[in-house]
Amino acid sequence: MAGELFAIFIIAIFIENFVLNQILGICPFVGVSNKIDSAIGMGFAVIFVLVSACVACWAIQAFLLLPYNLEYLQTIAFILIIAALVQFVEMVIKKMVPTLYQALGVYLPLITTNCAVLGAALINIKKEYSLVKSAVNGLGAGVGFTLALVLMAGIRERLETSDVPQSLKGAPITFITAGLLAIAFYGFNGLV
Repeated sequence: MAGELFAIFIIAIFIENFVLNQILGICPFVGVSNKIDSAIGMGFAVIFVLVSACVACWAIQAFLLLPYNLEYLQTIAFILIIAALVQFVEMVIKKMVPTLYQALGVYLPLITTNCAVLGAALINIKKEYSLVKSAVNGLGAGVGFTLALVLMAGIRERLETSDVPQSLKGAPITFITAGLLAIAFYGFNGLV
């Protein structure tokens, strides 16, 4: 069991990375990856929301939607759960770390519409993961998202002081860098 959980965790981080492999969660990935500090803060917020959403969505699916044949409400129910969790995270960050709240700006509420969070919950249901496997997959997905975000932020900070051709500054070099990171992560496919 522990080996299987470890495999799910590693696969979620490296092989099935939501940002670099499945192309989910691109908006905060590009928007918040300017500075490492804000990338780390956003990463921890996404980790918390992903794990909480995976657990809550699994419970709603197992104890409400399946027993009452309400599977057709799955997407709506999951989005409501995710929205509530993001509101909670936003209130906590605003109260506890106001500088991080201001640094994240509009991207913090965008976790609600971050398709990576909904994607993780739906993937857990599709793969018929148990509660523990769902939580581990959510944790791995969050760590993978954070890893991609922090790597991109570090590279973008270095690019600010680098001699980048004028035609590639801004979004073009950001997407080229993201593509190269995705290629690098593709090399992990034979890992597990």
